[in-house]
Amino acid sequence: MSSAEHDTTPLALSIRGMTAGYGGPPIVHDVDMNVGSGRVVAVVGPNGAGKSTLLKAILGIARVQAGRVELNGADVTGVPLEKLARLGIGYVPQADDVFDGLRVRENLDMGGYLFNRAERAERMERALEVFPQLRPRLNRYVETLSGGERKMTAIARVLMLDPSVLILDEPTASLSPELSRTVLESQVRRLGDLGKAVLLVEQKAVAALGVSDWAYMLVRGEVVMSADAHEVLEKPDMREIFLGATAPSDEPGEAGAERGGMVRTSIREAE
Repeated sequence: MSSAEHDTTPLALSIRGMTAGYGGPPIVHDVDMNVGSGRVVAVVGPNGAGKSTLLKAILGIARVQAGRVELNGADVTGVPLEKLARLGIGYVPQADDVFDGLRVRENLDMGGYLFNRAERAERMERALEVFPQLRPRLNRYVETLSGGERKMTAIARVLMLDPSVLILDEPTASLSPELSRTVLESQVRRLGDLGKAVLLVEQKAVAALGVSDWAYMLVRGEVVMSADAHEVLEKPDMREIFLGATAPSDEPGEAGAERGGMVRTSIREAE
């Protein structure tokens, strides 16, 4: 499968023919992506593939030189991040996603800064329904939390604005394998199940595919393949194409090695 065009899920976020960069030669080239409501869509690729630039272009930080970004059908290309938050895009960066010197409750309050005290309290209750593990930790300083609890706090803070789209940049960065699984399976996947459209950029490709509905592979700023995430994991050929040497071959010995090498060569040619 090469695209999600036939998915009948309502689109929340669409990227159409995006070329973007920072004023010089473009880093992202003619990218098309769709994220439907209730879907988790992963963007995977090697370091330097342009994943961070893609996110920054969506969020109005990098310069979009061609194409557009659509949020629930409305063109939001180049709209600043603060306004995007009001329009329904929640962004959880890889780093600096919480205020360490504040309590969990205070972090959530800051996420709901647009609202009065009563509405903030109501929205906090809704966020705690998503992440009930935070309730007994509301008065704890964030700097005393585990890595998984910190990420939970970061996502809950963004949920205070009740976004329709969540963009998560490397949510498992610096986390142990066990905590990474917890964040992806218990937090990220649940957001999709609650009806949010989730765009997940993640370096741990296999783990990301395990919780995603669809995946795009970005190489040198271009989408070289898109496919159903579960098919990628289940089919050895697809795993090789998406994951290269990390995918176990179903053909032992030289034949399997030769096949894997041919597939990886084809990806290099696509780059």
